[in-house]
Amino acid sequence: MMPALILLTGLLYIFIIPAEPHAVKLIFKAIPMLLIIAYAYLQSAQNGKRFQQILLAGLVFCVIGDVTLDNFVVGLSAFLIGHLFYLSGFFGQWKFSFWRLVTIVPIGAYAVYMGYELLDALTKSGDDALKIPVLVYVTAISLMGWSAIMSGNAWAVAGALLFMASDSILAWNKFVSDVDGSNVLIMTTYYAAQFCIATCIGYRSRTAPKQKEAVPTVNS
Repeated sequence: MMPALILLTGLLYIFIIPAEPHAVKLIFKAIPMLLIIAYAYLQSAQNGKRFQQILLAGLVFCVIGDVTLDNFVVGLSAFLIGHLFYLSGFFGQWKFSFWRLVTIVPIGAYAVYMGYELLDALTKSGDDALKIPVLVYVTAISLMGWSAIMSGNAWAVAGALLFMASDSILAWNKFVSDVDGSNVLIMTTYYAAQFCIATCIGYRSRTAPKQKEAVPTVNS
């Protein structure tokens, strides 16, 4: 029921709600995320572990980023804090694998490429004040993606990679060049990313092996 409601409200925001009045648009933008937080909380209530609490905090800061992104630096800062929570949660679930470890190479290549292109665009536009915040953000989201991979949680990996795709489209469209259908691409990948991250909260408890019940013994 909850996933269907999240999908419905997300599609409503992306395709139906008009751009004006802006305040109404922001409210409908936040509704799918508030439902995603509720969905995540219902799963985390089953075990209440630190991992679930950290990711819930990340989701909350992302909602703040959603409604404050008109002030780009404020919104970017809120999303940055959200990514730091995600990163902390995923690294706390570290499961070493050589093949997962080497994914730092393509993730690093992505970060270098995006950082270079964005810095070049900001230099040309004269937005020098944004260079450091943007570079810090690219670094953080890249590490968040890698930390999700290292967690071995499939839902976390899907969510992190979708988040990277969403933010890459947003940044490219804002600073480098126009992307056709950017709003639809950004928001569909964004809501999908957050839903996957919310789902990964309960994924660990559902897939963990059940402990065997102790067999009672009778003292002779």
